[in-house]
Amino acid sequence: MLVEPPPSLRYVSAPRLPRRAQAAPFWRRVLPLLAVLAAVTRIPSFRLPLWNPDEGYLAVQARILAGGGTLYGTVVDRKPPLLPWLYEAAFALCGDDSLRPLKVLAVLAQLTTAVLLSAIARRRWGDRAGRTAGVLYLLASIGLNPEDAQAATFEVFMLPFTAAALWCADRRRWAGAGAAVAAALLTKQTGGAVLLPVLWLLWHTAPTRNALLRTAVGLTVPVAAAALLTTPTGFFFWTVTGSGAYASFTGSELHVLVRALTNTVILTVACAGLIPPVLRVLRIARTGAADLWLWLASSAAAVVVGFHFFGHYYLQLIPPLVLLATAALQILPHDWLPATVLTSACACALFLAWGLLAPRPELAHAQRLAEAVRSRTAPDDRVLVWGIHPETYLFADRTPASRFLTAGLLTNYSGGRDGPQVGEKYAVEGAWSLFREEMAERPPDLIVDDSRGKPFAPDRIPTLRRLLAGHYTERSTVDGAVLYVRSPGG
Repeated sequence: MLVEPPPSLRYVSAPRLPRRAQAAPFWRRVLPLLAVLAAVTRIPSFRLPLWNPDEGYLAVQARILAGGGTLYGTVVDRKPPLLPWLYEAAFALCGDDSLRPLKVLAVLAQLTTAVLLSAIARRRWGDRAGRTAGVLYLLASIGLNPEDAQAATFEVFMLPFTAAALWCADRRRWAGAGAAVAAALLTKQTGGAVLLPVLWLLWHTAPTRNALLRTAVGLTVPVAAAALLTTPTGFFFWTVTGSGAYASFTGSELHVLVRALTNTVILTVACAGLIPPVLRVLRIARTGAADLWLWLASSAAAVVVGFHFFGHYYLQLIPPLVLLATAALQILPHDWLPATVLTSACACALFLAWGLLAPRPELAHAQRLAEAVRSRTAPDDRVLVWGIHPETYLFADRTPASRFLTAGLLTNYSGGRDGPQVGEKYAVEGAWSLFREEMAERPPDLIVDDSRGKPFAPDRIPTLRRLLAGHYTERSTVDGAVLYVRSPGG
């Protein structure tokens, strides 16, 4: 049986609760609990040198930037600059031989997200809700394939900013809300989805020109600064306008839909404790927590944008879902709370075990290939790895011969396509002209064809095929990857 919803569920923004003398004791009890949970749930992230190619890409980018390179110039990616800069700073402080400092920062990012969600819930529904939200978030935060949930990559560092945006908007701190949206956006473009619930709260709690202006200034100043610190044209091209083929659904419909269904099922298992209370009080919670529903809907739209449905995209659904579940638990009978926490803990244990036991054959391949590259080149030689594993450069400690660290930007394969829209004509506009210039000005000392039968193999890429045929000789193979050295006089 449902109980009468508290006032905070009937209205858009909860009435400000009186400041309690117990605020400090609350956080003294809750923070250690959340810190332990954050550390335990992230233990698998320290098990391997890295979990997915994004970590390798970021690490290689950071090394290039530390060596005087420029983002969107001598090294390029579709992502905004905040996380490459964070990797660069971490390497400058701690050295670039390990990603452990970034993994520690990922633990702190998850803890920060949990604390902010706890603060939002506590302000709206009281101490018990605050504890509940923080705990439920951390239990659900690893509920995907470990290579998506345990990697120190974009979504993990984006989520604290999205939670901070709602935290600020809930307190009518509009400049801070805008700045938090900007930080989320500068970590990954889809972080901008949190702007919708922020604007909704602004419209319903402080619909003034001054509030809107402060939000706009908070949002635009950091984005403009980031553009100026890189190059405005390069920034907007690589992060906004240069990804038309990447965002296309045509050609790989079944492949993409299977991935979408698979990752949706995985996240549903992870959220087995959160979904039932939300569904049970769907009508009441949706009416009284409209900003949270809008946050969930905008996050879902962000997952769909681009039609790739990679597992890590789904991470941004978890914070709004946690708050919706916490809101629902304020209405449901008290015995729903222990059942929700227990179910979430069991699901968390399942994904924790997955992270501790999951094999990573592609990581072992990249390490063996890197050893072969290192043994066949000098430290100052330049290498081109034609594949989708930029971590090979990292493990081999060799300088990439191109600003394009994978074959993805040159073929669209990194967009998760299974063949029909992979090839030179689907590359980022102007990419092949830049690539040809790089190969002509300073040819690689070693080229590694790591396509291993994938749709971007050299026999399907005319420019690369001609380069290999005219100037390189096959030297050896490693796990199916082919190593080419420059021909005499090539």
